[in-house]
Amino acid sequence: MNSTLPTTRQWFIRNIAEVPWRQFPDHFGGALSKPLVMPETAGSQHIDYRISMYQPMAYVKIHQHKVQEQVYHVIEGEGLMHIDGKDHLVRKHDYIFLPPGIDHSISNTGLVDLVFLVVTSPVTDDVM
Repeated sequence: MNSTLPTTRQWFIRNIAEVPWRQFPDHFGGALSKPLVMPETAGSQHIDYRISMYQPMAYVKIHQHKVQEQVYHVIEGEGLMHIDGKDHLVRKHDYIFLPPGIDHSISNTGLVDLVFLVVTSPVTDDVM
């Protein structure tokens, strides 16, 4: 674990290049994310904010959240967003809101990297 992890919450300015890419569980085929603001990187209590880059054919398995809401914002590329049993084409400048309890997945079906932002709140999916 990084020794520079925050022990208290405080403001910061960082450059995205400082954050290493990670492949989170249930993400496959080059589905990478940079955890920019989350409890382990910023001490955040309400927001999980990531940028993701999925190589062609990369995907996250279909899943749902119990209490978390999510917003996806596509920055580059195109792919399919699977929502409640249906596939929807998503591309640059599309944004998607997902309330809790909705089956969803995203995959890169295009020819170039699919790059998108993801904001999740609250930071854990634990039922209160």
